[in-house]
Amino acid sequence: MILLEINNRIVEETLTTKFKNALAGHKPDLIDIIIADFDGVLFHISNEKVSKASIKISIALKFYKQLQEHGADELLKKEYGPLLVEPETGYNISLLINLDDIPDNWEEIVKKIGLLKRNCFASVFEKYFDIQEGAQEGHKRAVINYRQDETMYVEAKADRVTVVFSTVFKDEDDVVIGKVFMQEFKEGRKASQTAPQVLFSYGEPPLELANTDAKVGKNIGYITFVLFPRHTNKAARDNTINLIHIFRDYLHYHIKCSKAYIHSRMRAKTSDFLKVLNRARPEVKNVEKKTITGRKFTRKE
Repeated sequence: MILLEINNRIVEETLTTKFKNALAGHKPDLIDIIIADFDGVLFHISNEKVSKASIKISIALKFYKQLQEHGADELLKKEYGPLLVEPETGYNISLLINLDDIPDNWEEIVKKIGLLKRNCFASVFEKYFDIQEGAQEGHKRAVINYRQDETMYVEAKADRVTVVFSTVFKDEDDVVIGKVFMQEFKEGRKASQTAPQVLFSYGEPPLELANTDAKVGKNIGYITFVLFPRHTNKAARDNTINLIHIFRDYLHYHIKCSKAYIHSRMRAKTSDFLKVLNRARPEVKNVEKKTITGRKFTRKE
């Protein structure tokens, strides 16, 4: 299966082009583009009014206030430091780069900016992984409404971190294909004992969310990941965050790919059947006949 990229490729390629042009001695030009990412996230890359050499990169997340409750501001200050500036109107975070003063590690900076959305999400996981590592109890569950009608829940205990995704399946077909995918995730532990435990349910929330406002309905699915210390320790947590924060998009992307593949196979099979039917059609022979008066006519036999 294809793993979705955790970075925003368009942001990275745009900034890389800008840096390379500046290093080649070209004058900076105007830029003003808006880029859509998963989960309704928007990037805006534009020039500062004072100079074309100053480029501002902003990101808008509808759920950023919920991330702030779990240390998003502190983590971004640690990651981006002096690049952080006052957020642009309508956006939550803004970074500023200057093409007149390009550092030696500009490629590393571009990669970091491409991971801006990932690093916003990471604050929640970093917090609860630390809680689990310190065997702390009594912390409130994190509730992140990352999409309309879809929520992520994160809870830490002394021996594990539980991450629950609620997701909406708009078509009945999506539920059927989704069940197949989730069964594969569940069976994956048989092939690798180091894989996290995966549970899923449809219509009803899992027991962890009992007595909460978790939604109920035929088209609602709940996927639970049980992460153990081998997944949340300092050495492994970055990879864990990379994979799990984009899981919902990964699931729905592959559901759509599966439906497209099934439809293409159906069209190909239908075309084959039509060819067979055309070959099986009996040949029509035209036989010339004459009437009593000697007039000729053709009859198909």
